Amino acid sequence: MASVELRDNLLGISWVDSGWVPILNPSNVLDYFSERSNPFYDRTCNNEVVKMQRLTLDHLNQMVGVEYILLHAQEPILYIIRKQQRQSPTQVIPLADYYIIAGVVYQAPDLGSVISSRVLSAVHGVQSAFDEAMSFCRYHPSKGYWWQFKDQEERVEVKKEPEVPVETAKPQEERDTKPPVPPAPPRPPPQNTPNKPPPEKRPRLQ
Repeated sequence: MASVELRDNLLGISWVDSGWVPILNPSNVLDYFSERSNPFYDRTCNNEVVKMQRLTLDHLNQMVGVEYILLHAQEPILYIIRKQQRQSPTQVIPLADYYIIAGVVYQAPDLGSVISSRVLSAVHGVQSAFDEAMSFCRYHPSKGYWWQFKDQEERVEVKKEPEVPVETAKPQEERDTKPPVPPAPPRPPPQNTPNKPPPEKRPRLQ
């Protein structure tokens, strides 16, 4: 259990020594990786034995145990170092890979860690979808189960609102653009009729 926790902790950290970054190259990258402050370096490895005895790295092929080799180099930005268990001069078992980008060392995740992380992410998404779906589920003893979504509640509220009269619902622009009603024509002035003389009085016959 402790080894699993240690492996997971190493997957989440990085290490860098800024003093080495400008001079880093394939010939000294293993020396950079073997710095004492590097948490990824195992001090019980054969590289440490060869280093203390001032031997060349060619002697690693004749030893048995844990060793580090430079697996790939893409100067000046990328270096890949492999940790492996040597069983014989021709047989090794890979244990872990580390990649150095711009001087920063990371541990590459193994296939099991990648699959586990993807499965956990997928399960979390599915669980969130189920939780959200259950929030819209309703139950009543007389009705049973049914779904009630927020858009249904909004449609019900819209139906309850009173309808606006057509005249008042017209936009202001339409009322403003309506042509004005022309004014009524003026009435003609009344005509003056001539005054007629009063009728003459006729004498009455007695």
